[in-house]
Amino acid sequence: MSEPERSQGERGVTRAGRAARAPGGLSEERAEREPERSQGERGGTRAGRAARAPGGLTEERAEHEPERSQGERGVTSAGRPAPAPGRLSEARAEREPGAVPVRDAATVVLLRDSAAGPEAFLLRRVRGMAFAAGMTVFPGGAVDPRDADTAVGWVGPPVADWTAPLDADEALARSLLCAAVRETFEESGVLLAGPSADQVTATDGPDWEADRVALERRDFSLAELLARRGLLLRADLLRPWAHWITPPQESVRRRYDTRFFVAAMPAGQRTRDVTSEADVVEWVRPADALDQHRRGERPMMPPTIVTLEEIADYGAVADVLAAGRSPARIQPTVSTVDGRPAVILPNGRVLRLAQP
Repeated sequence: MSEPERSQGERGVTRAGRAARAPGGLSEERAEREPERSQGERGGTRAGRAARAPGGLTEERAEHEPERSQGERGVTSAGRPAPAPGRLSEARAEREPGAVPVRDAATVVLLRDSAAGPEAFLLRRVRGMAFAAGMTVFPGGAVDPRDADTAVGWVGPPVADWTAPLDADEALARSLLCAAVRETFEESGVLLAGPSADQVTATDGPDWEADRVALERRDFSLAELLARRGLLLRADLLRPWAHWITPPQESVRRRYDTRFFVAAMPAGQRTRDVTSEADVVEWVRPADALDQHRRGERPMMPPTIVTLEEIADYGAVADVLAAGRSPARIQPTVSTVDGRPAVILPNGRVLRLAQP
């Protein structure tokens, strides 16, 4: 069957005719709503050193890494790559009564430069939330079925180029990117979209706020909003960063298979305190947020901690966007260390779980 005809934006070509950059920073040729938010990789820094523990955060090496199934190691008994964990978990949940299904989700680390280095946009989730209550997180949420709308206008690397870094097929990759843009707009007022490949729209005014609220209510899809406004989704502004999966445990009522992106704050837009899911929103240097966590002032989940540690190693937002990462799946193991709940990362690092 022939490949469907795609627009220039979907083929990764800008208005000026140049090839759009692929998701990892390479050229195309080389290349309900409450997820676990954060990102990070395997506990390493850009220079390959072990990631720093944020001050008083207890960091240990597990004496023995828990035995994991072949599926968790990403290999089947036949030696082929295992299915994406979200799909595997959902299928398993159908067979196991009481098992918590895993939902696909996306989150975005929105960054801006400051005299002291990059700052990240952080939210503190209200204590009444069913997931990550009282925790500091990045904007994000679960994929909505309408995020799969193929009619969405597109600028940047074609969907096919996102399948490898997101560990997803084309349909899921499109949904994840749309969810990332939609959730960022819903929770910060920042919209990664514009009328052309070199423009980003302004989102000030009561009419934009009305659209944000209606999108949050699911009155229409992101694709419908962009089409009505004459806008294209700016996939070229996003970069893949990490892939975290909520570990199974008895106390968890929701699990997410979350892909994390980084993006620079668009010129001409501003963040706003708009979401009802957070009681505090602020721009914070990663190192400062980690210091606050160490002092017990800012509870965070392990993915958020690792993400901030990684970004703290960069001197400018442009350097973060140029990192060219190909995220590996991270599914921690829940454990108890010295009588306290903790998670063990695949590299053996132990992170004690904070209480909000």
